[in-house]
Amino acid sequence: MLGVRTWNGGNDADQRAAAAQAARQMGVNLMSISAATGQRDVDRIVAGATGDLKDKLSLQSRQILAQLAKTQARSSVDRVDAGVVSIDGDSAEVMVSINATVVNPKVKNGAPRAHRYLMDLTREGDRWLVSDLEVVP
Repeated sequence: MLGVRTWNGGNDADQRAAAAQAARQMGVNLMSISAATGQRDVDRIVAGATGDLKDKLSLQSRQILAQLAKTQARSSVDRVDAGVVSIDGDSAEVMVSINATVVNPKVKNGAPRAHRYLMDLTREGDRWLVSDLEVVP
């Protein structure tokens, strides 16, 4: 029995790490966006989502691309941290904190921005995907 418990514990730790990494990557994807690579950036964001969130992001992609083209903005991540709030089977809740720099023609030297997201993730097969996210003030 002890061997099974140890194996399950390792699997739980692996799943926690995988969920945190998926949320961290979604945070990086959300904040690593540019007018020059907008379609590829949006596609990467949509690929990390599932369910209603994926549908919503897909529907908003034209608006996102139009806004990027209008502002000529570019955002890059300086630091990202993620911590699992809870995990249960095929669902997880992860808090992600991101420091990014936004550059555009009006702010050539860049402006620092801090973002925090609470992300719900769903495991589909061997992948953790973001099923919902909210901005945390």
